[in-house]
Amino acid sequence: MGRREAQVASYYYESKQTGEEPLTRITDSFTCRYAYGRAAESVMLSERGQDYLALRVNEDVCHFVLCDGVGLSYRGDVASRLLGQGLMNWLETNEEFTSSSLERRLMELTHEAEREVNALSLSSETPQLLREVLEEKQRKGSEAMYICGRIELPSGFRRKGRIWLAWQGDSRVRLWRQHKEITSLLGDRFHTAERWSSRQGPIGGSPHVFSSKLESDIGYRLQVYSDGLLDLDSMKDPVPDEQVQVLMNARHTGGLEDDASFLEIIW
Repeated sequence: MGRREAQVASYYYESKQTGEEPLTRITDSFTCRYAYGRAAESVMLSERGQDYLALRVNEDVCHFVLCDGVGLSYRGDVASRLLGQGLMNWLETNEEFTSSSLERRLMELTHEAEREVNALSLSSETPQLLREVLEEKQRKGSEAMYICGRIELPSGFRRKGRIWLAWQGDSRVRLWRQHKEITSLLGDRFHTAERWSSRQGPIGGSPHVFSSKLESDIGYRLQVYSDGLLDLDSMKDPVPDEQVQVLMNARHTGGLEDDASFLEIIW
């Protein structure tokens, strides 16, 4: 099925948006599975994926970002990449994990993103009517939904571990504790109207934040995925590698109907 596996203490992955990533498993302090795929139409047209996925494991700390560019905005692929890279850097260098500190970072990223979005030029071969539509979209900016998180395992410096999650949008965040899914803690707070804009920062409301201490000697499983994998919504138990890859390949529908990013972290 194309699955890859590696044992590591320190690891970094970043999706390239120009190709697919078969299901890959890494194992050490955390066991992680991830995969990335573009929509069938994007593959056919050799277009970049609108999703962005990044993961860093450094011994007893794990950071991750999953961003889903908004297709109706201007260059959602660029928005998801700029936002994802900016959030990963923030997760790795920040010491204050709160909704307000995240919101400040999201506003700071608008300045960096606007420069890059405005610098993107349209092809001289673009028909005039289409050019006018794209220029109007460009003035409104690029948008992306996101999920980001930091997991700290108990160590000599921390008697208890900690998990911190933040998101805006309708990508999925699911958490299990001792094989039981904790749905009540995250609540019904996943809406398409909430997102990040390269011009305005957070729109549709402030970032949603979930934070909790982690008990020692208790198993946890965190799963995040974009809306290209909605078939996972009804699956409660750990999904076998082969089945995840089948969903990523989506051969029964001629390929993915939307970009798909998948990440699962077990500790």
